[in-house]
Amino acid sequence: MPATKLSPPQLIAAAKAPTLAYNDKNWGAVKASITQDFVYDEVASGRKVQGVDQVLAIWQGWAAAFPDSKATFDNAYVSGDTVVLEITWRGTHQGQLQTPKGAIPPTGKRIEMRSCVVCEMAGEKAKLQRQYFDMATMLQQIGVGG
Repeated sequence: MPATKLSPPQLIAAAKAPTLAYNDKNWGAVKASITQDFVYDEVASGRKVQGVDQVLAIWQGWAAAFPDSKATFDNAYVSGDTVVLEITWRGTHQGQLQTPKGAIPPTGKRIEMRSCVVCEMAGEKAKLQRQYFDMATMLQQIGVGG
């Protein structure tokens, strides 16, 4: 029996689920909302990983650097099994921010940056997420960029 096709609102809700779980720092809910072979492609940092454990390591790193970080959803679009989310991230740099060039110590400064997330869905779970954001803007907001 074929799987039931999800409606656009159901796809949007499923695509938002990993980010909503991140907002709550609920790592069990993150795991439940993504496939085991989930691919996370963080375009701005150049990090691309596959698998639940590798994804959680990156997301927990962001949570350590910005413990109060949360996303709000500005828009959502559906095309087939792909959902595009426009997001605004807000948080305070309160912990070490790990970057490819080393750790940035906490500055106590707030960030507010827009992001675009492209989610490829496998039914009710995300199987791929490409996140586009402006790293230069974020670094400038925490006081370490031009």
